[in-house]
Amino acid sequence: MIDSDDMEHCREAIRQGSRSFHMASHLLPARVRDPALALYAFCRLADDAVDLGQDKAGAVLRLRDRLDRAYRGVPRNAPADRAFATVVETHGMPRDLPEALLEGLAWDAECRRYDTLSDLHGYCARVASAVGAMMCVLMGVRDADALARACDLGVAMQLTNIARDVGEDAREGRVYLPLDWLDAAGITPEALCAAPAATPEIRAIVRKLLDQADRLYTRSEAGIAALPLAARPGIFAARHIYAGIGPAIRRSGFDSVTRRARTNGAGKVGWLGLALLRSGLTCALPRSAVLYARPLPETQFLVTAAARSETRRERADTLVDVFAELRRQDIARAGV
Repeated sequence: MIDSDDMEHCREAIRQGSRSFHMASHLLPARVRDPALALYAFCRLADDAVDLGQDKAGAVLRLRDRLDRAYRGVPRNAPADRAFATVVETHGMPRDLPEALLEGLAWDAECRRYDTLSDLHGYCARVASAVGAMMCVLMGVRDADALARACDLGVAMQLTNIARDVGEDAREGRVYLPLDWLDAAGITPEALCAAPAATPEIRAIVRKLLDQADRLYTRSEAGIAALPLAARPGIFAARHIYAGIGPAIRRSGFDSVTRRARTNGAGKVGWLGLALLRSGLTCALPRSAVLYARPLPETQFLVTAAARSETRRERADTLVDVFAELRRQDIARAGV
């Protein structure tokens, strides 16, 4: 059991930092809700440590040590770390899953850019689908087909976030749009960051990204019917709340440079109701053949990891290389 004081700290962190997930979590069964909030709190605080801090490389390296301590059963003396360590032990969380998230955060610290949509899918797999796969583990779902659809949902959510934040990211010197899409539109990343503008070309790219997200949202729904019945409303709610950002962007003429699309409380309440309705309908309908579609190639490693019942590592060498490069860059920036 997660300590009650630690659990309350995690609830408050999500209440303040991720209102959409906090709202959707109310529809999860109690046995899933608390570990899910603990998991999201650890992941959210990890993301904030990298995204909002000045020493991004150092933040990732410290997170690596925090993750290692959690898996050794001696977490850092902090509520989110203690709660996460309990989740790891209780649910047998495969270590490759949180390490994939950490790898994605390391890519953020490197300010990595993505040449193709496939490369971008690889990033989305790490920072979003890894969390979806961990959620499946909390629900006791280890079926590869259901895991593949959960990973589709994670990629869709992250593509939506990227489409929403084009201007905000550019003003921070970050570019997540596929570079080959920008090149085809005659735009360099440097030009986008120097003078972000909602040009017809950028609007077309945002539209294209949302179309990709919508395709994956649709694919993901087949997997929700494979989840435990009590968990379906919460996951349907998360799907609809995040997907609801897309129509807001479309209403702005795909301008996510001069404005940031937002959803309101009334809309979210409506999506919660829709989630409950759709969850009931899944009981009466046969499973969709889409459930058995192959996973995205970029998420296959997550499906394989989550389908195992052990916490062993398969990708440790890859992560050693990532962290070694991050350390090298950190030393170079410090002038050592």
